[in-house]
Parts: sequence; structure tokens; C-alpha cells
Amino acid sequence: MWNTWLSNSTIPALEQAINFSQNRHLLLAGNIANLDTPDYKTRDLSIEDFHQQLREAIESENSPGANSSSIQSPGTSERIHTEMQEVRDVSKQILYHDGSDVSLEHQVTEIAKNQGMHNTAIALMRSQFQTLQVAIRESAAV
Repeated sequence: MWNTWLSNSTIPALEQAINFSQNRHLLLAGNIANLDTPDYKTRDLSIEDFHQQLREAIESENSPGANSSSIQSPGTSERIHTEMQEVRDVSKQILYHDGSDVSLEHQVTEIAKNQGMHNTAIALMRSQFQTLQVAIRESAAV
């Protein structure tokens, strides 16, 4: 019963967004940590790929005859998590004299945007849990 409530909410998608933003934050922080490392190339996760994969998972969840837990199913969740772990090179950067391409300003901007996505997902998830809490209290009062 609880699994049905949770899988029919936005909580599984929000969980994936939070996991993605945490993994991306680690990469961006690593880029800043290697700011002075010669020949270091920045790494990042593709936001566009993540959005596309999440959209596809949600659409398959909502399609007629779909399994009600496809976003949370172990195979799907593991596949999405594995694909999100793949790191892409960010080759749009300028190469500096030491061969690195780390721009502190760009990395800090990306961290701020990533933090905004993370905070939004946390706030939405908190709201979902509060709604569930109210529903549980009201059903217990009846």
C-alpha cells in the first residue's frame, strides 16, 4: 500500500534529481580542487542527458499498461544511476598555459546552479511528504 502511494507521487523522480545533483556536485568540487593541476580537464555530468532519461522514465511510467513502479524498479533505477555516473568531458573551456581548462568562475557558477536544482528537489520532496503526512493523519482520524 505504501509503495503504491510513493510510486504514484513525484518522489521517485525527485529522488533521482537529488542523486544526480549530489554526484554532479562532487565532480564540480573536484574540478575546483584541481584548479592548479597541470593538464587537468574539467569533468561534468550532462544535465540534458539526465533530463531526457528522467523524462523517458516518467513517460514510460505513465504509458498505458506500464508497471506502476518502473521508475523505482531495481533494474531501471540501477540503469539510470549507472548512466548518470558516466562523466562527460566539457570541451568548451579555454585551455590555459599549463594545459588545464578549469575556470574558477565557471565552476562556481555551475555549483550555484546545481545547488539551486538540489534545493528545489528537496523542497518539493518535503512538500510531498507533508502532504502524505496530512493524508495519513486524516485517514487515522476517521
